[in-house]
Amino acid sequence: MDVSVFQIIWFVLWGVLWAAYFMLDGFVLGTGFLSVFLAKNDTEKRVLINTVGPVWDGNEVWLVTAGGATFAAFPTTYALMFSNLYSALLLLLFALIVRGVSFEFRGKLESTTWKKAWDVAICISSFLPALLFGVAFGNIFKGIPMRNDFAAVNFAYDGTLIGLLNPYGLITGVLFVMLFAVHGSIYAAIKTTGDLSKRSADLANKLWLPLLVVAVLFLGYTYPATRLYDNFFKTPLLLVIPVIAVASLIMIKVFAAINEYYKAFTFSCLTIVFVVFTGVAGLFPNLIPSNIDPASNLTIYNSSSSLLTLQIMTVVALICVPTVIAYKIWVYRIFRARVSNEDVLGSPEAY
Repeated sequence: MDVSVFQIIWFVLWGVLWAAYFMLDGFVLGTGFLSVFLAKNDTEKRVLINTVGPVWDGNEVWLVTAGGATFAAFPTTYALMFSNLYSALLLLLFALIVRGVSFEFRGKLESTTWKKAWDVAICISSFLPALLFGVAFGNIFKGIPMRNDFAAVNFAYDGTLIGLLNPYGLITGVLFVMLFAVHGSIYAAIKTTGDLSKRSADLANKLWLPLLVVAVLFLGYTYPATRLYDNFFKTPLLLVIPVIAVASLIMIKVFAAINEYYKAFTFSCLTIVFVVFTGVAGLFPNLIPSNIDPASNLTIYNSSSSLLTLQIMTVVALICVPTVIAYKIWVYRIFRARVSNEDVLGSPEAY
């Protein structure tokens, strides 16, 4: 196989890794920033933290893998993302660090002020990544202001951190926040018990309509703001991807309305995955388009590693990705039980 085949393979895998991360860490982020609204007392806050406690750090593996795949398969794209978008990514990184620290530090002191401070930290450090990931991908879909001199292996970025907060970027950010909010509230409904589970289920039903409104706004604004629809017009078969995303979004409400929350959660996972796939399919073959000069687009062809590197990475991926998937299935099976008030009050190992 020639290099273009491996470039396409890694573009697809790049999209799969991001989709897997958002599907898995999405409910952790959603549960995190909703915890201050769902929980009525300290015990319920501990219950919510313990629903995600055994799995949140494992979910981060997919983020590290997505970043590592970008670095190894498409180093020029990685260079642009992690140098010229340094401020935004640094803010995102700090938020993810604070979230992990908050889970561990919250219970270290029996002080109401101490716990409330970390509760706020959990909320903010969960909300910011959800918003920033959406803003980042919205700007990638839209294109960023860059000019590349490929002959000199040099590129100039003309944007700013504030410039990323454009209307389309913000709408995409709100879409991610709402997707994760519904995802997290459904997860909390199936992982907790009693009144907390009921409140989580009620919130999921209430948040679905705002999510639908934001999704419609996003789809409508995408046409004038981006070139994502071009690939779907050229290859109508690709329309199956957004159709599955929309159908899955509708099925969330169908099953939530009849209290079938495990099925609703399954369709919430599918919604997030196929929303990401829709964006990735619309981008192809671009990784980061330029909204100044189309000739400066970073694509899978002008920013990829050598054929040998891609071949070695493919062999490693064929071994490691199924191993990670099998491990995650095992972890979720081990921690599949609901978390109750009695569980956190009776266990010295609970958060």
